[in-house]
Amino acid sequence: MSELERIQKEISAKFGIELFCYAENTRPVGKPICDKQFDDVTDDGEYTFFRFLYRNVGYIGVITGATETHAKFAGLLPAYIERCAERETELSKTESLKRILLGESSMMAIYKYETKYSVRDARCFTMVLRVPKLLKEAIAVLEQYGGNSLDTTVEMSEDTCAVVKFVETDGDEYHSTVDYAEFLAQSLKEELGLDVEIGVGPTVRELKDVASSYARAENALRYADIFQIQGNVHSYREFILVKMMEDISDIKLAEYLAELTDESSREVFEDDEMLSTAEAFLQSSLNVSETARNLYMHRNTLLYRLDKIEKATGLNLRSFSDAVSFRVLTLLYQLLGR
Repeated sequence: MSELERIQKEISAKFGIELFCYAENTRPVGKPICDKQFDDVTDDGEYTFFRFLYRNVGYIGVITGATETHAKFAGLLPAYIERCAERETELSKTESLKRILLGESSMMAIYKYETKYSVRDARCFTMVLRVPKLLKEAIAVLEQYGGNSLDTTVEMSEDTCAVVKFVETDGDEYHSTVDYAEFLAQSLKEELGLDVEIGVGPTVRELKDVASSYARAENALRYADIFQIQGNVHSYREFILVKMMEDISDIKLAEYLAELTDESSREVFEDDEMLSTAEAFLQSSLNVSETARNLYMHRNTLLYRLDKIEKATGLNLRSFSDAVSFRVLTLLYQLLGR
């Protein structure tokens, strides 16, 4: 018997009503269902229907009967079911926070966590660390370097963990979230010899929004993989344009690409050597000397490649506006080829 089924059975026994439920957008066989749209409570003259959330999944509750009393029960039961769900399991601090990060906790559970651990109205951000080995040892180091007692590290999988860092209003040594992530990456390198990758999410005002920060930190790592971005730390800010483009259908992206490129320019975007050179140039803020030094390449060789890109695409990467256009076209190619 599932947890939800146990709750249903408890409600039926306690209140003397016949109750069952089904997930939204499903049609259970041999059970009464509601075919009309409604917000909170409705009935069909025989059954009373109400909506509720259980573990952040929408359900339809069905009470046999359609009287005013049944309607009152239907209005009260969503909150009661939520309380029962929270009562079912007493989780540890890290287990509770993991559920909050994954968006699996109710508002009541988040409120309880905030109250219990004194983090109400505390701004925070999330970092997701991809750790190739020694995860538990890495977590121990991260806990050692925590900025304050509120910061918490959570094991998310066998090779990833998340750090929720609470931002102090004054006296914080690290003014940038990326700076702090780089400090952690360097600390893990020095302490354990680990090369970790860190995705950094945005700072949110309250813990109830931290799942969004976690998701965007995860996306930063995913995008870094897709676009083969070098470095240990990747901020969600690097990929704002990617996120906007990812929300566009592949058909529309292909239309844009066809309009903005021709056969000669496509050859450049399909040449890994040219793309890696252009990427290094963009990452070096369009600085020829720095790019040549980073690539261990003669300056004239770099200029030759940049000229070749300009001849094929019509875009001079030494010009900021053309560099932006090239970046957009590169993203189009990579998104369509993912």
